[in-house]
Amino acid sequence: MAEDLQKQNQINIELTEEVAEGEYANLAMIAHSSSEFVIDFIRLMPGVPKAKVKSRIVITPEHAKRLAAALADNIRKFEDSFGEIKQAQETPSFPMNFGGTVGEA
Repeated sequence: MAEDLQKQNQINIELTEEVAEGEYANLAMIAHSSSEFVIDFIRLMPGVPKAKVKSRIVITPEHAKRLAAALADNIRKFEDSFGEIKQAQETPSFPMNFGGTVGEA
């Protein structure tokens, strides 16, 4: 009976070859409203004045909080295995504003 319940709760996730290759991004811009978070993953290249949004993900506030917790947990596990992740002191400055509250990652 427990096995049947487990089968009912499983989700079959398909990962196409194109998506499996991934997309490189070195900047994330985050905006939110009362009902959703919008995360733009951007590739910023040195010396190039134009950066491209490579992917936009829209999620609910509840899922944003779960994502933040999952990232924090995975960063802790990574640092436990490989040591502290060093952060550059230099923070890029961007004249970008999506008209709302914005964060950078």
